[in-house]
Amino acid sequence: MRPTSIDTKRPLQHQSKQWRLEEFDFELDPSLIAQHPSSPRSASKLLDARKSQTEDRQFFELPSLLNPGDLLIFNDTEVVKARLFGEKSTGGQVEMLIERVLPNNPSVISAPQNQVVAHLRVSKKPPLGATLKMRGDFQATLLSRWPTEQGPLFLFSLSDEPFELMRRHGHLPLPPYIEHADNAQDAVDYQTIFAKQPGAVAAPTAALHFDQSVLDALKSKGVESANITLHVGAGTFQPVKTTLIAEHQMHAEWYHIPEETIQAIERCRQRGSRVLAIGTTCVRSLESWAQTGLQSADTQIFITPGFQFQVVDLLLTNFHLPKSSLLMLVSAFCGFEHMKSIYKEAMSRKYRFFSYGDAMLLVRQQTPESP
Repeated sequence: MRPTSIDTKRPLQHQSKQWRLEEFDFELDPSLIAQHPSSPRSASKLLDARKSQTEDRQFFELPSLLNPGDLLIFNDTEVVKARLFGEKSTGGQVEMLIERVLPNNPSVISAPQNQVVAHLRVSKKPPLGATLKMRGDFQATLLSRWPTEQGPLFLFSLSDEPFELMRRHGHLPLPPYIEHADNAQDAVDYQTIFAKQPGAVAAPTAALHFDQSVLDALKSKGVESANITLHVGAGTFQPVKTTLIAEHQMHAEWYHIPEETIQAIERCRQRGSRVLAIGTTCVRSLESWAQTGLQSADTQIFITPGFQFQVVDLLLTNFHLPKSSLLMLVSAFCGFEHMKSIYKEAMSRKYRFFSYGDAMLLVRQQTPESP
C-alpha cells in the first residue's frame, strides 16, 4: 500500500542541479565532537530550527513544540555487537565487522543458516574456503566475496547462530570518531530505549535523546508514535567521495514498515496532523516506501536538494559529518542555505556534534530547490 498522491515515475536516486561535494564541506572544531552522551539523555541541547530565526532549547522541551495528534516515527532497530576478533591459520590477526545477518528479510526462512556479510580488516585477505579461528572458540569460513557499490564485502558461514555469537563475544561498533574503546556504559548509551529488532551496526542517533520522561510527556500531550525498522549499516559513516554528488552510489540498507505504522500515518493525514521522523533512517524508510510501495526492501535512496518529500513533515536529527549523504538529506529537507546557517550557528553556540551530540528540529521547506 502506498500513501496517496504518489508519483511512481520519480526515480529512487534523485538529483537536481549538479551539486558539488565541496558545497557540503565544513570545518569543525574537534572539541565539538561528543565523546559521551548527555546525562540524562533528555538533558542534551535542542536547536529549534523550524524558522529562519533559530532558538536554543533543551531536548526535554520537545513535547511543548508539538501538537496533539502529531505522529512520531521511531526506528526500533537494535545495535548488535558486530565487531569480532580472531586469527588466520597463519596466526595473522583478523577483525570482522558483521554488516548483515542473512537473510536480509527475517520473514525468509529458506536461506542458508548462520551466514553473514562482513567487512574484514586483515593484513592479507584469506583465500576462499579458509576458516578463521575467532575469539570465543568459534569458526568463520570464507565463502565468497560480496560485491557492493562501496567495494567488496565478504560472505562467511559461522559455526553457530550469529546473533548469539555477537552477544557473547562481540564488541559494540562505536563510530570511528569516538576515541575510547567500547565499554559497558556504551552498551547502554549507544542503544535507544525502545530498540527491539537486532541488526544495526550503528544507532539511529536522533532517538538516543529520548528517555521515559520525554515519552510520558509526549503521550500526555496527545502526540502519537509508531515504529519502522531500518538496520543501519557501516556505510552511514562513509563520506561521499565523488566530485559531483550525482555520481555517488548509495549503500543499501534493509527497512520494514509495519502495516500498523502505515495505518497510523493515514489517520494522521486524515486529521490534518504532522508526521515527525525521528532521524534520517526514518526519512529514508518512509520516502522509499512512498516511492515504491514496498513495505520491506533494501533501499539505496539518495536524498539531495530538489527531492520531493511525500511523507515527512518534521525531522528531528543530530548534526552530521561533512560531505556525508546525511548532511545532503538534511539540506534537501530544510533547504541548502538554511542548513548552512544552522550549522554555522550550532558551531558558534558550541552545540555537540555527531552520534552522542545534540539535536535539531526541522520543518520541511515548502518550495524545494529547482532541478
